[in-house]
Amino acid sequence: MMRVLVVDDDFMVAKVHSGYVERTPGFTVVGAAHTGGDALHAVRELAPDLVLLDIYLPDMDGLAVLRELRNNPSTVDTDVIVITAARDVDTIRGAMRGGALHYLIKPFSYAALRDQLEHVGSLHEKLARLSARVTAGQQDVDDVFGARPRSTSVLPKGLTAQTAELVRAALVAHPDGLSASECARVTELSRPSARRYLEHFVAAGRAEVRLRYGGTGRPERQYHWRN
Repeated sequence: MMRVLVVDDDFMVAKVHSGYVERTPGFTVVGAAHTGGDALHAVRELAPDLVLLDIYLPDMDGLAVLRELRNNPSTVDTDVIVITAARDVDTIRGAMRGGALHYLIKPFSYAALRDQLEHVGSLHEKLARLSARVTAGQQDVDDVFGARPRSTSVLPKGLTAQTAELVRAALVAHPDGLSASECARVTELSRPSARRYLEHFVAAGRAEVRLRYGGTGRPERQYHWRN
């Protein structure tokens, strides 16, 4: 069970995010903090495995909290996912360089947070398996850091790099996923064309398919870009 601290200046938002965490198997909330100072204190006292860290806090910004966590030997191993409305590149760059595992822009869905929680859980499992070894091979390292994706530059006949980038950008901009019809509307392509590109990304390992179940009829294929 991974222990999570939720940090957000808004009490109601923190409650919503805590509910998301509790809905995810393998995760539990051990506390909530609403200021940077309280967050640092809570991490020292509760020793959570993961912190969901807001940027806009009343006493200090989240990046300062992140730096403090990384500079303190007792908290340096605590993982962090940034959850914020901040969209400026400097903040995103600061989170990445500060060691955040991911960056979710508010508002986000439960599915978006669940995916990231599951990624962190998987990462911890991989590191736990490696902990019994003295050394690791390249395949082990690739498995932890994420192996380089198979190239999507070599496209099947009839597909173009420009349109592939258009479809890729549409998927990235919709973390909850798109059906072929929805992707066609977003990109202004025909549905068959959109589906060809989507299936290419699935075959290349850059996207994945989940089934979306409606009230009646067959489930719809929903495509998600793989981070």
